[in-house]
Amino acid sequence: MLELVIGSKRWSSWSLRPWLALRRTGAPFHERLIRLYQAEGETRAQILPHSPSGRVPALKTGTLVIPESLAICEYLAEAFPGARLWPEDPALRALGRAAASEMHAGFRALRLECPMDLAREPAPTELSGDALADITRVRGLWSDLLGRSGGPFLLGDWSIADAFFAPVATRFRTYAIEAGSPELADYMDQLLNWPDFLEWEVAGRLET
Repeated sequence: MLELVIGSKRWSSWSLRPWLALRRTGAPFHERLIRLYQAEGETRAQILPHSPSGRVPALKTGTLVIPESLAICEYLAEAFPGARLWPEDPALRALGRAAASEMHAGFRALRLECPMDLAREPAPTELSGDALADITRVRGLWSDLLGRSGGPFLLGDWSIADAFFAPVATRFRTYAIEAGSPELADYMDQLLNWPDFLEWEVAGRLET
């Protein structure tokens, strides 16, 4: 059986992404949760037996260990083609992959200044110019993809691209960042009311 090693659901945006994709496949899997922010060195010590990078998430299947969120999602897309984690349309698929990669490698200021915290009460926070620029780019990217696909998700149907931006929707909500338009607000609502996300969120709010 597949095993997904994840970090605390309250904080681990990187773990949320492949967890959502794996749930979408419908495949059974074992979830191993390791608490983040333990005493110095303890979290890493608990992760290392499962992930050679010392980080989560990691997907374990047989002797194979995939210790990286985007690689896990791509593996799942190939292993479970019936789940349609990427659209059939090659142009939308390419743009979706570009968007997921941009989220994976970029938006550093937004991630640092607005960390995911599902138990934090929503309240605005002062943001740097770099974070505001990240927010503008996110809005533009969402608008472009929704305009091309027709929605309700970035590529039409739910995809890996939506898994990668689900934590961003939580950040917008937590730090009282405006979606930017009614269309984008509707998209955020789709992400935040996705049944699998709601299940993760409930568990994250219960963590201490």
